[in-house]
Amino acid sequence: MSALFACEDPATWRSVYEKYWDIVEVKKSKKPEKLMKLDKWYQEELPAVISGRSDKHVTLSELVKLMEWKLTRGKFRPRLQQLVASNSEDTVEKCSRKAFSLLPDVQAAITELSSLKGVGPATASAVLAAGAPEQAAFMSDEAMESVPGLKPIQYTAKHYALYLGKMVELTEKLNTADPQQDWTPHKLELCFWALTIAAQQQLPLLKDLDVKGGSMQQNCSDTDQRPTKKLKTR
Repeated sequence: MSALFACEDPATWRSVYEKYWDIVEVKKSKKPEKLMKLDKWYQEELPAVISGRSDKHVTLSELVKLMEWKLTRGKFRPRLQQLVASNSEDTVEKCSRKAFSLLPDVQAAITELSSLKGVGPATASAVLAAGAPEQAAFMSDEAMESVPGLKPIQYTAKHYALYLGKMVELTEKLNTADPQQDWTPHKLELCFWALTIAAQQQLPLLKDLDVKGGSMQQNCSDTDQRPTKKLKTR
């Protein structure tokens, strides 16, 4: 669990959030330029495209690119890219259109998207977070490991429900305390990802931040790093 989860100070959360792109830029990866480009697309371009459609949905090319983003940002699983690309354009559009129409029933939307080849709850959550960030959060390894009560981590719809429930609850607490009231489950995921990567790679970017009186890095250093259960499709 991350110390940040127990923090209800919006200023601290905002300080982490504002460091997000700095951490993406310096994250150690084989192709850092690729990560930045894909992340900009996922966080900024894709949401605008989805929201601009009369009926929210994603295309096959967008789903394939989203999977590329997911595997570049997290653990690389090449087989998933091949599976996702094997879906038909028509199936992806119909399935994603129905999924967005099922909101605010996020679990029903996750189930619908998970019927696509190569798409599990984690990838489905990424689709929903791009089009409805106020209702869904991406099921990233980093965020899941930051939320208490989720271990051992499982990439199932049931586990996603537990994760999202805690993220929504925390979002409501932050919006109650913050006059700006602009927190979403998606924003919280960005903060958990940024903090986890900064701690793992010992980046100095967050050394000036405090959570409950201690340095952010120190509080996160005792995060439980037990192996997590991996499923073939996420």
